Amino acid sequence: MSENSINKMTSVRSNSASDFFQRWRLIKDILARYCVVAGGLGVIVAIVLIFFYLLYVVFPLFLSASAESVSQYDVPEAALGKTVLLEIEEQNEVAARFTDLGQVVFFEVATGKPISTQAVAIPEGAHIVSFAQGSPINEGAVIYGLSDGSAVMVKHQYKVTYPNNVRLITPSLAYPLGEKPLQLDVEGAALEKIAVRVADDATTVVAKAVDTTHGTSKIVLTSFEKEQSIFADEASLKRTDSVLEVASEGIFEILIDKEDRNLYLVASDGQLSFFDIGDKSAPVIRQNQNVVGAGQKLTSIAFLNGDLSLMVGDSTGSVSQWGLVKDALNHPAMEKIRAIKVSDKPIVAIKGEQRRKGFMAIDADGNMGIYHSTAERELIKAHISDASPIAAVLSPRASALLLQSSDGKVHFWHIDNEHPEVSIKSLWQKVWYESYPKPDYIWQSSSASSDFEPKYSLIPLVFGTLKAAFYAMLVAMPLALMGAIYTAYFMSHKMRQAVKPTIELMGALPTVILGFLAGLWLAPLIEKYLAGLFSLMMIVPLGVILFAFLWQFFPKDLRQRIPEGWEAALLIPVILLSAWFAFIISVPLESLLFGGSLREWFRSEWGIGYDQRNALVVGIAMGFAVIPTIFTIAEDAIFSVPKHLTVGSLALGATTWQTLAKVVLLTASPGIFSAVMIGMGRAIGETMIVLMATGNTPVMDFSVFQGLRTLAANIAVEMPESEVDSTHYRVLFLAALVLFVFTFVFNTLAEVIRQRLREKYSSL
Repeated sequence: MSENSINKMTSVRSNSASDFFQRWRLIKDILARYCVVAGGLGVIVAIVLIFFYLLYVVFPLFLSASAESVSQYDVPEAALGKTVLLEIEEQNEVAARFTDLGQVVFFEVATGKPISTQAVAIPEGAHIVSFAQGSPINEGAVIYGLSDGSAVMVKHQYKVTYPNNVRLITPSLAYPLGEKPLQLDVEGAALEKIAVRVADDATTVVAKAVDTTHGTSKIVLTSFEKEQSIFADEASLKRTDSVLEVASEGIFEILIDKEDRNLYLVASDGQLSFFDIGDKSAPVIRQNQNVVGAGQKLTSIAFLNGDLSLMVGDSTGSVSQWGLVKDALNHPAMEKIRAIKVSDKPIVAIKGEQRRKGFMAIDADGNMGIYHSTAERELIKAHISDASPIAAVLSPRASALLLQSSDGKVHFWHIDNEHPEVSIKSLWQKVWYESYPKPDYIWQSSSASSDFEPKYSLIPLVFGTLKAAFYAMLVAMPLALMGAIYTAYFMSHKMRQAVKPTIELMGALPTVILGFLAGLWLAPLIEKYLAGLFSLMMIVPLGVILFAFLWQFFPKDLRQRIPEGWEAALLIPVILLSAWFAFIISVPLESLLFGGSLREWFRSEWGIGYDQRNALVVGIAMGFAVIPTIFTIAEDAIFSVPKHLTVGSLALGATTWQTLAKVVLLTASPGIFSAVMIGMGRAIGETMIVLMATGNTPVMDFSVFQGLRTLAANIAVEMPESEVDSTHYRVLFLAALVLFVFTFVFNTLAEVIRQRLREKYSSL
């Protein structure tokens, strides 16, 4: 074979191999392009799905409540007397009708079919004069006031069994104090008004006794308290009787709170007398207050769940909430918290929910409204009956309503009202909570008490998030940006190769480790050496400036031995010595200027308290975590500025600092801005550091010495203990949605600004 033939074959093979590699490179380019596009679209889709899932969980919070009529039927056993009370058991299957003749009719809620009828043990020769229901916490206790000055107390109770795997509810009556009537110290006077409070260890009865023979009346209090002797198996009853020094004429209602400490006497003209009955032998009047407006009549009154507030209905169709607050002498007093307009007709019935701060109000025309006091929100408005209401009740779970009207009908309604506690006001505005002296922003989602008032204000959490991010950026930005400028523009190449990876390696440190160190080591250290920390902030910069000033007086040959770009290494011992000197000198300075304790001086002179885990600790620890992010991106942006711009500027006579300020930083400004925004996003979304380095208290205080709680930390703390699909659970998802939207909007604005900076300085 000739040499030409061999060369031709070699050339063909070479061209063939080249074509193959070109085609393979093209295929890889196409695959890479599609993979990048798919990855980008996947990220966008994931973000959109996260947003819609958060919205899906949060959306039910703002759905309207509803009520619908289920059935209507005649009053069961109407011949047994007029209804004085309706009650429903928890499963909404069995109801009870208490009559003015001492009969209790148990019937099916849905149909009105009677189940059983039981008579209360009323003694011969006496008849019923008054009736009252105990607090729902008393588990169904009611009391009858009799004409002979005695009282009979009963409980309606329900036994649940499952014969043949079918739920069966059997109602019955019980006498917690025995069937024998309680004889009050009224010498046979009729008990015209009565109230009772029942507990395991004590029972209190307050009544208005009217002696028709002598035309006199008085308010009497009788308490029965169990006393257990160590020498006896059975407890004895200690009885206490007292008479309240108050006018008894015109008493509309008597109420005793569940703690058996506060007594309220309310007249029909709205005059309320508030007594402290902690000492049953000597009740003390705390306050006389009119709870309705001039010319109005009090038409209905009831406790809100927890018995800390009274809901007062008047003749104008308004319901006002009166709560216990502390007066100027730190004594409990009743004050009007809010008012809700229900209708233009008198309010004839108010029923509070047993497990939430909601209530039902019914006017004289049969219109029903359901409201939540904290959210100040009207949830349901419906017309129940054209006839005037006689009695009404909400079920224990507030999922059903029974109402008896004057036309002899009982109306059964189903209620769907899952999340009444949430409204725009309760989330974002000040709310006057029970036992608080004024409206405020409060986050307190749970408590050991079943009558707790949830406080779902997101303002303290948003405030804490911004406060933590502010102090973190206050620490991180100067150090990271100045370090990035020096590393990229002034530092030698070899030194940069050591410094940059070291700082970037800081970003790999788990934040839980930083939070652990901040909470258990840094926080006590700062508390102990607070004056030294402030001295450090002043003495170290002064030390660096002083060394820089003195450096010019060093021998020239010594200064020339330091390679260009390595000057920063000389500052390391200067900074260490300055820091050591700052802490040494802080002790005598603290004793001389601040009486030995800077923390106590802040408290006494400026009224600034100090919490060990505070925003200062968070700022330092989270700033340490954010520095690598800002430094890396900013340093890359500055280092990537084309060298011909720098050289051209210097060639035209600009100084190094002029070139840095007028050329390098302006060209790199989009990257620097991106670094700051990404660092801010990292600070806003940080969880573990703020969780472990602060007291995690949702307080709104600008002081750097006070704690905080962020949105992210709050979600991490409370999500494990929240009930799935509860209001608390959904509000936590709402907090996550707020954080998501805030970050999205913030980053979008940042990107817009970054693009404008890039367009503005791209011509340099």
